[in-house]
Amino acid sequence: MFKVLRQAIFTVLVALSGAAHASLEIVITEGIDSARPIAILPFTFRGTNIPQQRLDEIIAADLMRSGKFSPLPAIKMPQRPQTAAQIDYAAWQREGVEAIVIGQITEVGIDRYTVSFELVDVLKGSKNADRQSLNAGRLTATTEHILDSRETTINGGQFRQYAHRISDIVYEKLTGERGAFLTKIAYVLVNRQLEFPYQLVVADYDGFNEQVLLRSKEPLMSPSWSPDGTKLAYVTFEKRQSQIYIQDIYTGRRTMVSSTPGINGAPVWSPEGTRLAMVLSKDGNTEIYVIDVATKALTRVTNHRAIDTEPSWAPDGKELLFSSERGGNPQLYSVNLLTGTTRRLTFEGEMNLAGSYTPDGTSVVMVNRTRGQYHIAKMDRQTRFLQVLTKTNLDESPSVAPNGSMIIYSTMHGATQVLALVSMDGRFKARLPAVEGQVKSPSWSPFL
Repeated sequence: MFKVLRQAIFTVLVALSGAAHASLEIVITEGIDSARPIAILPFTFRGTNIPQQRLDEIIAADLMRSGKFSPLPAIKMPQRPQTAAQIDYAAWQREGVEAIVIGQITEVGIDRYTVSFELVDVLKGSKNADRQSLNAGRLTATTEHILDSRETTINGGQFRQYAHRISDIVYEKLTGERGAFLTKIAYVLVNRQLEFPYQLVVADYDGFNEQVLLRSKEPLMSPSWSPDGTKLAYVTFEKRQSQIYIQDIYTGRRTMVSSTPGINGAPVWSPEGTRLAMVLSKDGNTEIYVIDVATKALTRVTNHRAIDTEPSWAPDGKELLFSSERGGNPQLYSVNLLTGTTRRLTFEGEMNLAGSYTPDGTSVVMVNRTRGQYHIAKMDRQTRFLQVLTKTNLDESPSVAPNGSMIIYSTMHGATQVLALVSMDGRFKARLPAVEGQVKSPSWSPFL
């Protein structure tokens, strides 16, 4: 169901430094030209044991991948100030830079480092360069151009994590929305040359720090994050029958949720984390059910002769979105869990499936088929306007970032199944090919 990604107009392979290994590498394919210019200066180091990981490189890569920022290359930086007081604002304005991140790393003990940084608004800094304010009868320099400044002590193994934290702070200060760089993704990696070809993998959003949760000789499908980010629900065929399990990411403990005769599929956690919606065919037809995770009490949600599948929760937990053929070709429907009222949501195109709400509930992300081409699309719930976001063919399995800024999905690049990213406005695009094997069924974690 796939086709080659369309020819990229701009390709950048981001190879991050450091000891951490990434099985996925993010290749940006479109959208850099429209991003906001920003500068992430190399952090000044004071000490003897230089950290292997570069905070500035990780932060710059994060912000570039968001599709909203274009970090200035080091070779174009007009100066290398060590503090905000040393910034030549006119020089940075000539480069078009809107904001600067400047920081220091101080070794304070064995494997202990104090990291401090400032986020500086260049325009405000230029205006305030000669401005002073009266404070307790004394003239002092104004600091309104310092958008944020923080200091934290970490160990050597926390540099990548703290770099993502800085990226989140910068992103939120400059856009007004929460950053999602400290999140993770889950996916299924398939390598048929291995004894256990199917792997359920969790990694940082950028592919680093991957952790294999499960290896299997039989297919694994449909990972879904619990709202607290500690568990995954998924489908396994390890016993030659589809079964739904929950696995704790940190302890590895597995719990079977459903193993009824026939189909057990498409588990998805409710917003409050006490229930799972799923697809079962135990009563003859493929229908949507909800199970209470603690009590195993099962509630049938749909009852129709057509196939109902791919449930997804509304952010308030009061409705389920699902795909159904009850109108002919697959379309998206919603069902009110209190009243049982069902209504059709999509009409545009030949079919719409794999739908999910954006975190704010204002839009629905889906796979739309028009003239035989499958693309990721977004529909505004109020206006019903449908925007096609991708141009790759036969895309599938979209999953939305918890801040609603990006969508990760599965597609093909050449003969290889890969993951891809697209911004919610469709302007920024990237793909995440694996070093080995095929990658599918991505699921973006909640905020961690």
